[in-house]
Amino acid sequence: MSSENHLKFSNSVVFMPLFVILSIWTVFWVEIKFNINLNEFGIEPRSIKGLRGVLFSPFIHGSVEHLYNNTIPLATLTAAIFYFYNKDAGKVLFFGVLFSGLLTWFIGRPSYHIGASGVIYVLVSFIFFKGIFARHYRLIALSLAMVFLYGSMIWYIFPIKEGISWEGHLSGFLVGLILALVFKTKLEIDKRYSWERDDYNEEEDEFLKYFDEDGNFIESVDPPINEVKINYHFKEKKDREEG
Repeated sequence: MSSENHLKFSNSVVFMPLFVILSIWTVFWVEIKFNINLNEFGIEPRSIKGLRGVLFSPFIHGSVEHLYNNTIPLATLTAAIFYFYNKDAGKVLFFGVLFSGLLTWFIGRPSYHIGASGVIYVLVSFIFFKGIFARHYRLIALSLAMVFLYGSMIWYIFPIKEGISWEGHLSGFLVGLILALVFKTKLEIDKRYSWERDDYNEEEDEFLKYFDEDGNFIESVDPPINEVKINYHFKEKKDREEG
């Protein structure tokens, strides 16, 4: 990915987070409006019926608090991945949802696993490890920001609190790491001016020949740079006689 396309703002940076957040809030509104419970559309481990939750579970939340706690991180991380990794962002989201859901289905406890927290762990893990692997100063700074903002989330990939799908968190974390290894981010080396290169020789710089050591302009330089000489040729007019 060239530097022109990398770290470039696009409409997806705004619209994708809005689409994701509106989707999960709309599903929750439908549940409240029509007094229905969609939990059975979550991931039910090792059940054929439960496989539908691989795609549906990120949109289903058990309470307003659950929904609210996932809204801000999901919006922030979605915007970040579409800004910093626009080329691969859609694929990371799709495969992140798919594989983290399948892994949760395989290792999860017998219960309905719902919520977008698994996707959040995919994004946090991908952004953190991709920045480290890319070794680009801006992406490393983003990785450090992930540690500062979401570092405490690491504890919830372990079964430390009842009622939380730590299996979904662990699955998202592992899938994000794998995707960071799979998707290659090509960064163009920053362009540098001639005087910033290691092989720069000040004495050979044509422009600097017009200035002395103190930076004062030298009126005449011998020989002049790119001197253009114009030579005029004259032909004497002679009278001619015709018979």
